[in-house]
Amino acid sequence: MERNWAGNLTYRATRLETPTSIDELRQLVAETPRIRALGSRHSFSDVADTPAVLVSLAELPGTVTVDGDRVTVPAATSYGDLAATLHTHGRALPNLASLPHISVAGGVATGTHGSGDRNGCLATSVAALDVVGADGRLTRISRDDPEFAGSVVALGALGVVVSVVLDTVPAFDLRQTVYPRVPWRAVLAGFDELMAAGHSVSLFTDWAGENLRQIWVKSTGEPPADLFGVAPATTALHMIPGESTDAVTAQLGVPGPWLDRLPHFRLDHKPSSGDELQSEYLLPRDRAPEALRRLRALAGRIAPVLHVTEIRSVAADDLWLSGAHGRETIAVHFTWRNLPAQVAALLPAVEAALLTLDARPHWGKVFATGDLAGRYPRWSEFRALRRDRDPDGRFTNPFLTRLGLV
Repeated sequence: MERNWAGNLTYRATRLETPTSIDELRQLVAETPRIRALGSRHSFSDVADTPAVLVSLAELPGTVTVDGDRVTVPAATSYGDLAATLHTHGRALPNLASLPHISVAGGVATGTHGSGDRNGCLATSVAALDVVGADGRLTRISRDDPEFAGSVVALGALGVVVSVVLDTVPAFDLRQTVYPRVPWRAVLAGFDELMAAGHSVSLFTDWAGENLRQIWVKSTGEPPADLFGVAPATTALHMIPGESTDAVTAQLGVPGPWLDRLPHFRLDHKPSSGDELQSEYLLPRDRAPEALRRLRALAGRIAPVLHVTEIRSVAADDLWLSGAHGRETIAVHFTWRNLPAQVAALLPAVEAALLTLDARPHWGKVFATGDLAGRYPRWSEFRALRRDRDPDGRFTNPFLTRLGLV
């Protein structure tokens, strides 16, 4: 059967369907007791998995359609392909994730994000969703719908999204500048100043030693001349030692189009290490300094299992199951070596450090905790919405059941 991108998950589905029309998809949903939509297979968790029927939307008809400041996007479209089309129309998205390879619908459904104090997760650009519901009907859910905020980051629990309408902004240029070996002491003392140093800021560390590995600043204007006295790198760098810099987007402060700077990785190259697992935890911003101190204390356990950690900021939003719901957020992302047993053994210690600081795990990454209800103020309302939209549990799966959303 199908496997996910990392190869750590083999999908349990009895079959994979690939409809070639919306009508075919509608009939399939209406006639199938249990069904889940499968995106670009970039989730490390079993959020999209099912022991029943998986449906791929890759063969559905449709094109990216730009209309003024909005764009309608077929669900299976990658953010990289969407960005290329938008740019030809002089439009842009305000932010992108580090990987442009992920599908729009999948990124939206799992609350995937980029970085930046003023940038919400990717789902905050959604103006409407076209969804095939449990009865097979195609419905548009727009921002003026009272249940919209519960319908966007929805984990595939409310139906099969076939297209997404996104708000756009005018196209813009960015510079990407990398600062190596910035001292931890300076970072912790000037954390808020640092995270506001550009349109998007990413801190990379292995937690060992007195310096971070790198800090990447993506700026619409001139980048900082230095960060706490550390000058920019004069050659391109990959955040993971030993990986080719051919895979990363242009650095050295050279200005260029938004779509060639906002992601960390080029669409036509292997992203990250390619042989990895990932976890991520999203914390209230004011708890981040304590979280970083606690994780540094675990460096001796974390570093041997880790490729790299990335630390980013995400603006607050009102989407019910978003990791940034209701609070300014700092996200701590772990790119692990592909060592499933060792990662599984380490996660309880990482979560013991972070969950007491009100961390929320990323839905599409590997995490151990199942105690999430109290971390989302609208949790019970989402459960009620799911039961109302899907009373027979057509879109339920073990992931939703395990978390108590069924």
